[in-house]
Amino acid sequence: MKVGMVSLGCPKNQVDAEVMTGLLKQAGHTVTAHEEDAEAIIVNTCAFIKEATEESIAAILEMAELKDTARLKHLIITGCLAQRYKAGLLKELPEVDAYLGTGEFQKVPDVLAALAGKGLPRAAHRVPVPKYIYSHDTPRVMFTPGHWGYLKISEGCDNRCTYCVIPSVRGVLRSRPAASVREEAESLAARGVREICLIAQDTTAYGADRKDGHNLVYLLRRLEEVKGLDWIRLLYAHPAHLTDEMMEFIAGSEKVVSYLDIPLQHIDDDILKRMGRKVSSAKIRKLIERLRTKVPDIALRTSLMVGFPGETREKFLGLLRFVKEAEFDHLGVFAYSEEEETPAARMAKKVSEELAGERRDQLMKAQNKISHKKNRARVGNTYNVLVDGASKDTDLLVSGRAYFQAPEIDGVIYITEGDVRPGEFAQVEITEAHPYDLVGRVV
Repeated sequence: MKVGMVSLGCPKNQVDAEVMTGLLKQAGHTVTAHEEDAEAIIVNTCAFIKEATEESIAAILEMAELKDTARLKHLIITGCLAQRYKAGLLKELPEVDAYLGTGEFQKVPDVLAALAGKGLPRAAHRVPVPKYIYSHDTPRVMFTPGHWGYLKISEGCDNRCTYCVIPSVRGVLRSRPAASVREEAESLAARGVREICLIAQDTTAYGADRKDGHNLVYLLRRLEEVKGLDWIRLLYAHPAHLTDEMMEFIAGSEKVVSYLDIPLQHIDDDILKRMGRKVSSAKIRKLIERLRTKVPDIALRTSLMVGFPGETREKFLGLLRFVKEAEFDHLGVFAYSEEEETPAARMAKKVSEELAGERRDQLMKAQNKISHKKNRARVGNTYNVLVDGASKDTDLLVSGRAYFQAPEIDGVIYITEGDVRPGEFAQVEITEAHPYDLVGRVV
């Protein structure tokens, strides 16, 4: 068949879609980017928060219309929405032919064959407790440019934050064997990948479920040995599990870039306790201090949540002061989303959506000034830049990234002078600074 793939949500979800695409091609299907030409469409959904759920349902309904106006015969829903709301979806969306949960998406070729009536058991809605995680020998078609890609090192989560549905939709922590991760990294490098971004629900928890004692530092040592890889980037590092050993390894590594994404969520002790974050304000402050001492050039990204139940004006102002003091290189701010199955949904002292939105805007306004200040300090400096290619905004500009810029979430460096090629490194002098992006020339 011709199969369309619509993937929503985070990079972890994107990797699942890449694996499904590889499995479909292995089974003889053609994956098309034009949904109107597809005989089957897979919508790989997100349901982490209310807005993501609404976006997923809108995408499903949009694709379902193609059953009346195009060639579409089969509509399959995979991912977190299927895992989380399977019972209700069966009643509300009769246009959907099959649901596959987060631990069953690898069976999508079998389900397509069943829907096409090729003698396999009748397609069923398969949403058991997730246990699956892909391996290095699982087919995968990357959606990212050829010179960088995501590498998922584990699945599931054991943290049980009170606001989060991830453990219920993704299952418990399941770390891949280090040898499997390394083999996949070698395969990616052989295909021209220069930068890998390690992802998981919590990368710093890698190996905690394994009996072989292989932790994140062990894995990073193995990945450093992969020829052809230049940059290894760590995303989703929970502050409760970030050790001195990890910091020291980053400081001494030639390939693990001096960049860390640490979702802190808040700084108030009461809010952190209510969130179930297993860290204190003092520990967070000490962690940032140690990181900047051990890795002087480190770039720090974090995400914060405003409007959590119990967040008073005083607690928010404390968070605002913290943002101004910490001066993160990159910051994302999210308004709390009440998710019905979570402990936080039963908590008192609610904060209105309007007030949470105002607080989010205040934090981002403060961060805008911090980012601009930090970027101005980079003017005149020269950095090793991985060239991504034509800018997403205009074909007239080429963009790239330095070590302090993760793909797709941070700013970029626009290269206005010099001959560069996508996937190659170039020495770029910064000539101009903006709040989130930089401008430079090849030297």
